[in-house]
Amino acid sequence: METSLSVIATIMVGVLIWWPLQNLVLAVFAWRSPQRPRSVRRTPDPVPFWIVIPALNEERVIANTVRNALATGTRYTPVRVVVVDDASDDATPHILAGIRDPRLHVLRRELPMARQGKGEGLNTAYRYILDIARREGSVEQTIVGIVDGDGRCSEGMLDEIAELMAEKNVGAVQCRVRIHNRHKTLALLQDLEFGAIADSAQSLRDLVGSVGLGGNGQFTRLSVLARFHPGPWSACLVEDLELGLRLHLAGIRVRYTKSAWVTQQGLTDVKRLLRQRTRWAQGNLQCFRHLRRLTTSRFVSGLGLTDFLIYLLSPWLTVPMSLLLVDLVAASAVALATGSTLGGLVATVDTLPTSAAMLVGLAMLPSLLWGLVYWVRLRDENILRCLFAGVLYPWFLALGIIATWRALFRLLSGRNGWAKTERLAEDGQAAPPPLPPMPVPMAAPAPVSQPVRLPVPRPTAPPVTVDPSVTQPIPAAALAAAEPTRPVPHPLAETEPTQRLERV
Repeated sequence: METSLSVIATIMVGVLIWWPLQNLVLAVFAWRSPQRPRSVRRTPDPVPFWIVIPALNEERVIANTVRNALATGTRYTPVRVVVVDDASDDATPHILAGIRDPRLHVLRRELPMARQGKGEGLNTAYRYILDIARREGSVEQTIVGIVDGDGRCSEGMLDEIAELMAEKNVGAVQCRVRIHNRHKTLALLQDLEFGAIADSAQSLRDLVGSVGLGGNGQFTRLSVLARFHPGPWSACLVEDLELGLRLHLAGIRVRYTKSAWVTQQGLTDVKRLLRQRTRWAQGNLQCFRHLRRLTTSRFVSGLGLTDFLIYLLSPWLTVPMSLLLVDLVAASAVALATGSTLGGLVATVDTLPTSAAMLVGLAMLPSLLWGLVYWVRLRDENILRCLFAGVLYPWFLALGIIATWRALFRLLSGRNGWAKTERLAEDGQAAPPPLPPMPVPMAAPAPVSQPVRLPVPRPTAPPVTVDPSVTQPIPAAALAAAEPTRPVPHPLAETEPTQRLERV
């Protein structure tokens, strides 16, 4: 009995020491900027980009997202945007019809093939882009980026990606992610997580060769995606992370940049956040199956493998470690009530307050450290808010523990459904009024002597309100002047492109 208690105590002490030590080391990398290519010179030829926007009921955000994505293009980095409308039944199709730009392509997926997860929608866009690029002869030059329905790209982002992609061994680049509605406390905590903690982790991974791909702001060579034809993205609940793992296993280098970023909406209520994090945690549990191949891969370095081990094993260790933490709290309560140290597992009654204060300090100091790092490195929030976010961050992590428990139960019960996160109305804007759904194609009637042609009603698109804070290097008026069905004016286009709206 005493041996078992001693082992438990040793494990708990190790965890308590590991937590602040890991965060201290990680915080150092908040000051590291990933190195740029030195010996590689960019050619003067344009680098064609496609930005894919998966859309399912995105009426509240899609207009600003599409216009921002179209505005990222430059003469050197011409851009086209393909929106995969995954059978939206709100005003999303009507809003897209009102954005008149020849560079916008809309792919409409219909039920029952639609709504099978984000990965399937991305694969549809990939095959569409590949078909066009093959006809243009631009497969080797084309870069495909993923921006979520609420994403906003930073100005000059595509130039930054093209510069990193000038190195031929670089197959993918992940951009920094920020939260743009961080005036809400819960969203501020998510910005602390993405903008400071995840940023530092990715900067370290860029050094050791284990950069992870995220669902927002990932850019990959089309020729690299074609190596996984016909479906680069899987049905995994974190299809982005799994694609990154597959790239590493194939010996394809993935880079990270913090000087180009994508912002997205943060969730502002606990229920939706917990549902999102449950999906992420379940996807991380699913990715555990790649661990054996990672340990034997000749393309993964020792330090890179260590990082892979940490973030692939962490979800599985969260459950037993949380049980140990609960046991420790319960043991402390028993010791306080009975005066027993339970064989030396907990402190004596006299020293218990001091020990408890030390435990709280070890838990809080890393969070306060991240609050300071967040303030010093980004400088777009005042120090009091940053420290406040640091104080609350341990409770934010507790939501992650709950989400991991839920994910484990879902995994064991065989529930792998993909639940989409609901969007919020853009700040300062009202949600679009409800519109009738898009007309559904009807089966052809039986032949008659005189064919009857019925007029197909064309929905009127509502006026599109664009957030003036959205970065738009190209004036919005120039975008709105183009007709929606004209050929795409693209430097590499040699053949007549497909029409702007296709049903798949």
